[in-house]
Amino acid sequence: MTVSAAPSLRPAPVLRPRVAEDLAARLARSAAATGAGRDLRTADVDDWLAQRARAHRFRVERVPLGRLDGWSFADGTGNLVHHTGRFFSVEGLSVTLGEGPVRSWQQPIIRQPEVGILGILAKEFDGVLHFLMQAKMEPGNRNVLQLSPTVQATRSNYSTVHRGAKVKYLEYFTGPRRGQVHADVLQSEHGSWFYRKANRNMLVEVGEDTEAPPDEDFCWLTLGQIGELLRRDNLVNMDARTVIACFPPVHSFPGALLTDAELQSWFTVERSRHDVDIRRIPLDEVEGWTRGEDVVEHTDGRYFRVVGVRVEAGNREVSRWDQPLLEPVGTGVTAFLYRRIGGIPHLLVHAKVEAGFLDTVELAPTVQANPGNWRHLPPEDRPPFLELALDPPAGRVRYAVVHSEEGGRFLNAESRYLFIETDDSQTPLDPPPGYQWATPGQLKALTAHGHYVNVQARTLLSCIDAGAVQL
Repeated sequence: MTVSAAPSLRPAPVLRPRVAEDLAARLARSAAATGAGRDLRTADVDDWLAQRARAHRFRVERVPLGRLDGWSFADGTGNLVHHTGRFFSVEGLSVTLGEGPVRSWQQPIIRQPEVGILGILAKEFDGVLHFLMQAKMEPGNRNVLQLSPTVQATRSNYSTVHRGAKVKYLEYFTGPRRGQVHADVLQSEHGSWFYRKANRNMLVEVGEDTEAPPDEDFCWLTLGQIGELLRRDNLVNMDARTVIACFPPVHSFPGALLTDAELQSWFTVERSRHDVDIRRIPLDEVEGWTRGEDVVEHTDGRYFRVVGVRVEAGNREVSRWDQPLLEPVGTGVTAFLYRRIGGIPHLLVHAKVEAGFLDTVELAPTVQANPGNWRHLPPEDRPPFLELALDPPAGRVRYAVVHSEEGGRFLNAESRYLFIETDDSQTPLDPPPGYQWATPGQLKALTAHGHYVNVQARTLLSCIDAGAVQL
Protein backbone atom coordinates (compact mmCIF):
# COMPACT_ATOMS: atom_id res chain seq x y z
CA MET A 1 0.00 0.00 0.00
CA THR A 2 1.42 3.37 -0.99
CA VAL A 3 0.91 6.42 1.21
CA SER A 4 1.15 9.71 -0.61
CA ALA A 5 2.91 12.60 1.07
CA ALA A 6 0.69 15.26 2.56
CA PRO A 7 0.70 18.50 0.65
CA SER A 8 2.93 21.20 2.13
CA LEU A 9 1.10 23.89 4.06
CA ARG A 10 3.93 26.35 3.63
CA PRO A 11 2.96 29.37 1.50
CA ALA A 12 4.66 29.83 -1.82
CA PRO A 13 7.62 32.22 -1.65
CA VAL A 14 6.93 35.77 -2.75
CA LEU A 15 9.61 37.36 -4.87
CA ARG A 16 10.53 40.96 -4.13
CA PRO A 17 12.31 43.62 -6.20
CA ARG A 18 16.07 43.30 -5.80
CA VAL A 19 16.34 47.01 -5.03
CA ALA A 20 13.89 49.60 -3.74
CA GLU A 21 13.02 51.03 -7.11
CA ASP A 22 11.80 54.40 -5.82
CA LEU A 23 14.60 54.95 -3.29
CA ALA A 24 16.82 57.04 -5.59
CA ALA A 25 13.94 59.41 -6.30
CA ARG A 26 13.07 59.65 -2.60
CA LEU A 27 16.70 60.38 -1.68
CA ALA A 28 16.86 63.03 -4.41
CA ARG A 29 13.67 64.60 -3.06
CA SER A 30 15.16 64.65 0.43
CA ALA A 31 18.41 66.16 -0.91
CA ALA A 32 16.34 68.94 -2.52
CA ALA A 33 14.56 69.68 0.77
CA THR A 34 16.71 72.40 2.27
CA GLY A 35 16.13 75.11 4.84
CA ALA A 36 13.87 73.23 7.23
CA GLY A 37 12.90 69.73 8.27
CA ARG A 38 10.54 68.11 10.73
CA ASP A 39 12.40 69.21 13.87
CA LEU A 40 14.60 72.16 13.00
CA ARG A 41 15.36 74.86 10.50
CA THR A 42 18.92 74.49 9.26
CA ALA A 43 19.64 77.98 10.57
CA ASP A 44 18.70 76.80 14.08
CA VAL A 45 21.09 73.84 14.24
CA ASP A 46 23.87 75.93 15.83
CA ASP A 47 21.54 77.02 18.62
CA TRP A 48 20.35 73.45 19.14
CA LEU A 49 23.94 72.17 19.41
CA ALA A 50 24.79 74.98 21.84
CA GLN A 51 21.73 74.04 23.89
CA ARG A 52 22.79 70.40 24.00
CA ALA A 53 26.30 71.45 25.05
CA ARG A 54 24.85 73.47 27.94
CA ALA A 55 22.63 70.58 28.99
CA HIS A 56 25.58 68.30 29.73
CA ARG A 57 28.96 68.60 31.35
CA PHE A 58 31.83 68.09 28.89
CA ARG A 59 35.48 68.26 29.80
CA VAL A 60 38.64 66.96 28.14
CA GLU A 61 42.04 67.42 29.80
CA ARG A 62 45.42 66.06 28.84
CA VAL A 63 46.93 63.43 31.09
CA PRO A 64 50.37 61.80 30.79
CA LEU A 65 50.15 58.38 29.19
CA GLY A 66 51.66 56.82 32.30
CA ARG A 67 48.80 58.15 34.45
CA LEU A 68 45.84 56.99 32.35
CA ASP A 69 43.37 55.11 34.52
CA GLY A 70 42.88 51.58 33.18
CA TRP A 71 45.67 51.81 30.61
CA SER A 72 49.30 50.68 30.78
CA PHE A 73 52.34 49.81 28.70
CA ALA A 74 52.40 46.00 28.54
CA ASP A 75 55.43 44.15 29.84
CA GLY A 76 57.51 42.62 27.07
CA THR A 77 56.04 44.66 24.19
CA GLY A 78 55.45 48.18 25.45
CA ASN A 79 52.07 48.15 23.68
CA LEU A 80 49.58 50.59 25.21
CA VAL A 81 46.62 48.43 26.28
CA HIS A 82 43.43 48.56 28.36
CA HIS A 83 43.28 46.35 31.44
CA THR A 84 40.19 44.53 30.07
CA GLY A 85 41.98 43.58 26.86
CA ARG A 86 39.13 45.22 24.96
CA PHE A 87 38.46 48.57 23.23
CA PHE A 88 41.76 49.09 21.35
CA SER A 89 45.52 49.10 21.73
CA VAL A 90 48.43 51.14 20.38
CA GLU A 91 51.05 48.85 18.86
CA GLY A 92 53.91 49.07 16.37
CA LEU A 93 53.96 48.51 12.61
CA SER A 94 56.86 47.85 10.25
CA VAL A 95 56.23 48.67 6.58
CA THR A 96 58.26 47.92 3.43
CA LEU A 97 57.05 48.97 -0.03
CA GLY A 98 58.34 48.03 -3.46
CA GLU A 99 58.13 51.54 -4.89
CA GLY A 100 57.84 55.22 -3.98
CA PRO A 101 60.17 57.85 -2.49
CA VAL A 102 59.88 56.32 1.00
CA ARG A 103 60.30 52.56 0.81
CA SER A 104 60.28 51.60 4.50
CA TRP A 105 59.31 52.97 7.89
CA GLN A 106 58.03 52.03 11.32
CA GLN A 107 55.26 53.69 13.29
CA PRO A 108 52.74 53.31 16.12
CA ILE A 109 49.27 52.33 14.98
CA ILE A 110 45.85 51.79 16.58
CA ARG A 111 44.67 48.19 16.53
CA GLN A 112 40.94 47.76 17.12
CA PRO A 113 39.96 44.35 15.73
CA GLU A 114 36.29 44.49 16.73
CA VAL A 115 33.74 45.72 14.19
CA GLY A 116 31.52 48.62 15.23
CA ILE A 117 28.21 49.93 13.94
CA LEU A 118 27.68 53.27 12.23
CA GLY A 119 23.97 53.44 11.51
CA ILE A 120 21.54 56.13 10.38
CA LEU A 121 17.82 55.67 10.90
CA ALA A 122 15.51 57.05 8.19
CA LYS A 123 11.81 57.82 8.26
CA GLU A 124 9.43 59.65 5.97
CA PHE A 125 7.60 62.72 7.26
CA ASP A 126 5.10 64.50 4.99
CA GLY A 127 6.46 62.57 2.02
CA VAL A 128 10.12 63.49 2.61
CA LEU A 129 12.81 61.18 3.98
CA HIS A 130 14.44 62.43 7.18
CA PHE A 131 17.47 61.06 8.97
CA LEU A 132 17.90 60.80 12.74
CA MET A 133 21.13 62.60 13.65
CA GLN A 134 22.79 62.80 17.05
CA ALA A 135 24.58 65.65 18.82
CA LYS A 136 27.51 63.51 19.91
CA MET A 137 30.46 64.44 22.07
CA GLU A 138 33.80 62.99 21.01
CA PRO A 139 36.91 63.80 23.07
CA GLY A 140 39.03 64.50 19.99
CA ASN A 141 36.66 67.03 18.40
CA ARG A 142 38.01 70.56 18.56
CA ASN A 143 34.46 71.85 19.10
CA VAL A 144 33.36 68.83 21.21
CA LEU A 145 29.84 68.33 19.75
CA GLN A 146 29.23 67.38 16.12
CA LEU A 147 26.39 65.75 14.19
CA SER A 148 26.86 62.00 14.16
CA PRO A 149 24.86 58.96 12.97
CA THR A 150 21.95 57.66 15.01
CA VAL A 151 24.20 54.88 16.30
CA GLN A 152 27.98 55.20 16.49
CA ALA A 153 29.34 52.45 18.69
CA THR A 154 32.11 49.90 18.92
CA ARG A 155 31.26 46.34 19.87
CA SER A 156 32.73 47.00 23.32
CA ASN A 157 30.34 49.94 23.67
CA TYR A 158 27.16 48.20 22.59
CA SER A 159 28.00 44.99 24.47
CA THR A 160 28.46 47.22 27.57
CA VAL A 161 31.97 46.07 28.43
CA HIS A 162 32.29 49.47 30.13
CA ARG A 163 29.17 48.64 32.24
CA GLY A 164 27.58 51.87 31.15
CA ALA A 165 24.17 52.72 29.74
CA LYS A 166 22.80 51.00 26.64
CA VAL A 167 23.36 52.58 23.24
CA LYS A 168 20.22 54.43 22.20
CA TYR A 169 18.37 53.17 19.09
CA LEU A 170 20.75 50.20 18.78
CA GLU A 171 17.77 47.83 18.43
CA TYR A 172 17.04 49.20 14.95
CA PHE A 173 20.42 47.95 13.70
CA THR A 174 20.81 44.63 15.54
CA GLY A 175 18.63 41.65 16.33
CA PRO A 176 15.20 41.21 14.73
CA ARG A 177 14.76 43.69 11.91
CA ARG A 178 12.54 46.67 12.73
CA GLY A 179 12.87 48.34 9.37
CA GLN A 180 14.06 48.03 5.79
CA VAL A 181 17.81 47.83 5.31
CA HIS A 182 18.93 50.04 2.42
CA ALA A 183 22.68 49.76 3.07
CA ASP A 184 24.87 47.53 5.21
CA VAL A 185 28.52 47.34 4.20
CA LEU A 186 31.87 46.93 5.96
CA GLN A 187 34.09 49.92 5.29
CA SER A 188 37.65 50.71 6.33
CA GLU A 189 38.77 53.71 8.31
CA HIS A 190 42.02 55.72 8.18
CA GLY A 191 44.58 53.29 6.79
CA SER A 192 47.56 55.32 8.00
CA TRP A 193 46.44 55.34 11.63
CA PHE A 194 44.31 52.19 12.08
CA TYR A 195 45.39 48.59 11.51
CA ARG A 196 42.67 46.83 9.46
CA LYS A 197 39.84 48.70 11.18
CA ALA A 198 36.33 48.28 9.78
CA ASN A 199 32.80 49.33 10.71
CA ARG A 200 29.37 48.38 9.42
CA ASN A 201 27.92 51.39 7.59
CA MET A 202 24.13 51.06 7.73
CA LEU A 203 21.00 52.86 6.53
CA VAL A 204 17.75 51.48 7.95
CA GLU A 205 14.32 52.93 7.18
CA VAL A 206 11.31 52.49 9.43
CA GLY A 207 7.72 52.93 8.37
CA GLU A 208 5.59 55.94 9.15
CA ASP A 209 3.66 53.87 11.70
CA THR A 210 6.86 53.04 13.63
CA GLU A 211 7.47 55.30 16.59
CA ALA A 212 11.12 56.02 17.23
CA PRO A 213 10.92 57.59 20.70
CA PRO A 214 12.36 61.11 20.59
CA ASP A 215 15.47 62.02 22.59
CA GLU A 216 16.67 65.54 23.28
CA ASP A 217 20.15 64.82 21.85
CA PHE A 218 18.73 63.64 18.50
CA CYS A 219 16.91 65.41 15.68
CA TRP A 220 15.38 64.53 12.29
CA LEU A 221 17.01 66.31 9.32
CA THR A 222 16.52 66.00 5.57
CA LEU A 223 19.43 65.02 3.35
CA GLY A 224 19.36 68.54 1.94
CA GLN A 225 19.77 70.03 5.41
CA ILE A 226 22.74 67.75 6.04
CA GLY A 227 24.15 68.97 2.72
CA GLU A 228 23.81 72.57 3.89
CA LEU A 229 25.66 71.67 7.09
CA LEU A 230 28.40 69.90 5.13
CA ARG A 231 29.35 73.34 3.81
CA ARG A 232 30.32 74.29 7.37
CA ASP A 233 33.62 73.56 9.12
CA ASN A 234 33.68 70.81 11.75
CA LEU A 235 29.94 70.23 11.98
CA VAL A 236 29.06 66.87 10.38
CA ASN A 237 31.36 64.22 11.80
CA MET A 238 33.35 61.62 9.90
CA ASP A 239 31.10 58.72 10.87
CA ALA A 240 28.01 60.47 9.48
CA ARG A 241 29.86 61.32 6.27
CA THR A 242 30.97 57.76 5.58
CA VAL A 243 27.46 56.36 6.12
CA ILE A 244 25.93 58.96 3.77
CA ALA A 245 28.46 57.98 1.11
CA CYS A 246 27.12 54.41 1.34
CA PHE A 247 23.53 55.49 0.64
CA PRO A 248 22.23 54.10 -2.66
CA PRO A 249 23.04 56.48 -5.54
CA VAL A 250 20.95 59.63 -5.79
CA HIS A 251 22.17 60.70 -9.23
CA SER A 252 23.26 58.64 -12.24
CA PHE A 253 25.34 59.55 -15.25
CA PRO A 254 24.89 57.46 -18.39
CA GLY A 255 28.48 57.41 -19.66
CA ALA A 256 32.08 57.34 -18.46
CA LEU A 257 35.59 57.45 -19.91
CA LEU A 258 36.11 53.85 -18.79
CA THR A 259 33.48 51.16 -18.56
CA ASP A 260 32.83 49.79 -15.08
CA ALA A 261 34.64 46.59 -16.07
CA GLU A 262 37.66 48.55 -17.33
CA LEU A 263 37.81 50.58 -14.10
CA GLN A 264 37.53 47.39 -12.05
CA SER A 265 40.30 45.79 -14.11
CA TRP A 266 42.60 48.78 -13.64
CA PHE A 267 42.01 48.72 -9.89
CA THR A 268 42.62 44.95 -9.72
CA VAL A 269 45.96 45.45 -11.46
CA GLU A 270 46.85 48.20 -8.97
CA ARG A 271 46.02 45.92 -6.06
CA SER A 272 48.01 43.01 -7.43
CA ARG A 273 51.16 44.80 -8.59
CA HIS A 274 52.30 46.28 -5.27
CA ASP A 275 55.00 44.44 -3.34
CA VAL A 276 54.17 45.22 0.28
CA ASP A 277 55.45 43.71 3.53
CA ILE A 278 53.54 44.83 6.63
CA ARG A 279 54.27 43.37 10.07
CA ARG A 280 52.94 44.16 13.53
CA ILE A 281 55.81 44.70 15.97
CA PRO A 282 55.99 45.65 19.66
CA LEU A 283 55.65 49.35 20.32
CA ASP A 284 58.97 49.21 22.19
CA GLU A 285 60.74 48.18 18.96
CA VAL A 286 59.45 50.99 16.70
CA GLU A 287 62.46 52.86 15.32
CA GLY A 288 62.49 56.65 15.02
CA TRP A 289 59.92 57.16 17.79
CA THR A 290 60.43 57.97 21.46
CA ARG A 291 58.23 56.98 24.37
CA GLY A 292 58.12 59.28 27.36
CA GLU A 293 55.88 59.50 30.40
CA ASP A 294 53.64 62.03 28.63
CA VAL A 295 53.67 61.14 24.95
CA VAL A 296 54.89 58.86 22.15
CA GLU A 297 56.25 60.96 19.27
CA HIS A 298 58.52 60.93 16.23
CA THR A 299 62.08 62.08 16.78
CA ASP A 300 61.70 64.71 14.01
CA GLY A 301 58.41 66.05 15.40
CA ARG A 302 56.47 65.06 12.26
CA TYR A 303 53.45 62.88 11.55
CA PHE A 304 51.56 62.49 14.86
CA ARG A 305 51.84 61.96 18.60
CA VAL A 306 50.13 59.50 20.93
CA VAL A 307 48.77 61.45 23.91
CA GLY A 308 46.46 60.78 26.83
CA VAL A 309 43.18 62.47 27.85
CA ARG A 310 40.74 62.33 30.76
CA VAL A 311 37.14 62.80 29.68
CA GLU A 312 33.85 63.82 31.28
CA ALA A 313 30.71 63.59 29.15
CA GLY A 314 27.26 63.77 30.66
CA ASN A 315 25.39 62.30 27.70
CA ARG A 316 27.62 59.32 26.90
CA GLU A 317 27.04 55.71 27.92
CA VAL A 318 29.87 56.18 30.46
CA SER A 319 30.22 59.62 32.02
CA ARG A 320 33.99 59.48 32.81
CA TRP A 321 36.94 57.64 31.30
CA ASP A 322 40.60 57.90 30.32
CA GLN A 323 42.06 56.97 26.95
CA PRO A 324 44.95 57.54 24.53
CA LEU A 325 44.38 59.59 21.36
CA LEU A 326 46.45 60.02 18.23
CA GLU A 327 47.19 63.72 17.59
CA PRO A 328 48.31 64.64 14.04
CA VAL A 329 50.92 67.33 13.55
CA GLY A 330 49.36 69.93 11.25
CA THR A 331 46.26 70.04 9.07
CA GLY A 332 45.83 67.69 6.13
CA VAL A 333 44.70 68.51 2.61
CA THR A 334 42.31 66.15 0.83
CA ALA A 335 41.19 67.04 -2.68
CA PHE A 336 39.48 65.58 -5.69
CA LEU A 337 40.69 67.19 -8.90
CA TYR A 338 37.98 66.83 -11.51
CA ARG A 339 37.13 67.80 -15.04
CA ARG A 340 34.24 67.33 -17.40
CA ILE A 341 34.84 64.70 -20.05
CA GLY A 342 32.12 64.48 -22.70
CA GLY A 343 30.01 66.74 -20.50
CA ILE A 344 30.20 64.31 -17.54
CA PRO A 345 32.18 65.16 -14.38
CA HIS A 346 35.07 62.76 -13.78
CA LEU A 347 37.15 62.55 -10.60
CA LEU A 348 40.87 61.77 -10.70
CA VAL A 349 41.16 58.88 -8.25
CA HIS A 350 44.34 57.52 -6.70
CA ALA A 351 44.91 53.82 -6.02
CA LYS A 352 46.59 54.53 -2.70
CA VAL A 353 48.63 52.15 -0.58
CA GLU A 354 48.08 52.61 3.15
CA ALA A 355 49.75 50.35 5.66
CA GLY A 356 46.63 49.65 7.72
CA PHE A 357 44.36 48.56 4.85
CA LEU A 358 43.10 45.00 4.81
CA ASP A 359 43.67 44.79 1.02
CA THR A 360 46.69 47.11 0.78
CA VAL A 361 45.16 49.52 -1.75
CA GLU A 362 41.91 51.51 -1.81
CA LEU A 363 40.64 54.28 -4.06
CA ALA A 364 41.49 57.66 -2.57
CA PRO A 365 41.10 61.31 -3.56
CA THR A 366 43.65 62.76 -5.97
CA VAL A 367 45.53 64.35 -3.08
CA GLN A 368 45.51 63.06 0.48
CA ALA A 369 48.45 64.32 2.48
CA ASN A 370 49.66 66.35 5.39
CA PRO A 371 51.94 68.89 3.67
CA GLY A 372 54.27 69.15 6.68
CA ASN A 373 55.16 65.47 6.39
CA TRP A 374 56.60 66.01 2.89
CA ARG A 375 58.43 69.34 3.07
CA HIS A 376 61.75 67.71 3.96
CA LEU A 377 61.71 65.79 0.65
CA PRO A 378 62.67 67.24 -2.76
CA PRO A 379 59.70 68.39 -4.90
CA GLU A 380 59.92 65.39 -7.24
CA ASP A 381 59.37 63.02 -4.28
CA ARG A 382 56.26 64.75 -2.98
CA PRO A 383 52.76 63.47 -3.84
CA PRO A 384 51.63 64.31 -7.39
CA PHE A 385 49.27 67.30 -7.63
CA LEU A 386 49.98 68.38 -4.02
CA GLU A 387 51.06 71.89 -5.02
CA LEU A 388 47.95 72.27 -7.18
CA ALA A 389 45.76 71.37 -4.20
CA LEU A 390 47.63 73.79 -1.94
CA ASP A 391 47.51 76.65 -4.45
CA PRO A 392 44.59 76.04 -6.83
CA PRO A 393 43.91 78.34 -9.79
CA ALA A 394 41.70 81.32 -9.04
CA GLY A 395 38.01 80.58 -9.47
CA ARG A 396 38.45 76.80 -9.79
CA VAL A 397 37.63 75.73 -6.23
CA ARG A 398 34.07 74.38 -6.10
CA TYR A 399 34.16 73.25 -2.47
CA ALA A 400 36.53 73.94 0.43
CA VAL A 401 35.59 72.99 3.99
CA VAL A 402 37.59 71.83 7.03
CA HIS A 403 36.23 68.55 8.40
CA SER A 404 37.23 66.69 11.54
CA GLU A 405 38.44 63.13 11.32
CA GLU A 406 37.34 60.44 13.78
CA GLY A 407 37.01 62.22 17.14
CA GLY A 408 36.87 59.06 19.21
CA ARG A 409 40.48 58.12 18.45
CA PHE A 410 42.13 61.27 17.05
CA LEU A 411 42.70 64.61 18.79
CA ASN A 412 42.10 67.79 16.75
CA ALA A 413 42.58 65.85 13.51
CA GLU A 414 41.39 68.06 10.67
CA SER A 415 41.71 68.13 6.90
CA ARG A 416 40.77 70.73 4.34
CA TYR A 417 38.51 68.96 1.85
CA LEU A 418 38.30 70.34 -1.68
CA PHE A 419 36.85 69.83 -5.14
CA ILE A 420 39.00 71.64 -7.73
CA GLU A 421 38.04 71.93 -11.39
CA THR A 422 40.97 71.40 -13.75
CA ASP A 423 41.74 71.17 -17.46
CA ASP A 424 44.01 69.14 -19.74
CA SER A 425 47.07 71.24 -18.95
CA GLN A 426 46.84 70.26 -15.27
CA THR A 427 45.25 66.80 -15.36
CA PRO A 428 45.69 64.99 -18.70
CA LEU A 429 43.32 62.28 -19.90
CA ASP A 430 46.25 59.87 -19.59
CA PRO A 431 47.13 60.37 -15.90
CA PRO A 432 50.28 59.23 -14.07
CA PRO A 433 50.62 55.60 -12.92
CA GLY A 434 48.37 54.86 -9.98
CA TYR A 435 45.75 57.44 -11.05
CA GLN A 436 42.62 57.04 -13.16
CA TRP A 437 39.46 58.89 -14.13
CA ALA A 438 36.12 57.72 -12.69
CA THR A 439 32.70 59.31 -12.46
CA PRO A 440 31.08 59.93 -9.08
CA GLY A 441 28.50 57.30 -10.04
CA GLN A 442 31.19 54.69 -10.61
CA LEU A 443 32.70 55.37 -7.20
CA LYS A 444 29.24 55.32 -5.63
CA ALA A 445 28.65 51.86 -7.09
CA LEU A 446 31.87 50.69 -5.45
CA THR A 447 30.82 51.98 -2.01
CA ALA A 448 28.23 49.19 -1.99
CA HIS A 449 31.25 46.89 -1.49
CA GLY A 450 33.75 47.00 1.35
CA HIS A 451 37.39 48.07 1.09
CA TYR A 452 37.20 49.73 -2.33
CA VAL A 453 36.76 53.45 -1.57
CA ASN A 454 38.66 54.91 1.38
CA VAL A 455 37.15 57.06 4.11
CA GLN A 456 38.52 60.35 2.77
CA ALA A 457 37.04 59.71 -0.68
CA ARG A 458 33.76 58.73 0.98
CA THR A 459 33.68 62.10 2.78
CA LEU A 460 33.88 63.91 -0.55
CA LEU A 461 31.26 61.60 -2.12
CA SER A 462 28.89 62.40 0.76
CA CYS A 463 29.15 66.07 -0.17
CA ILE A 464 27.93 65.24 -3.69
CA ASP A 465 25.15 62.96 -2.43
CA ALA A 466 23.78 65.55 -0.01
CA GLY A 467 24.01 68.42 -2.50
CA ALA A 468 26.76 70.30 -0.67
CA VAL A 469 28.64 70.67 -3.97
CA GLN A 470 27.55 70.78 -7.60
CA LEU A 471 30.17 69.63 -10.12
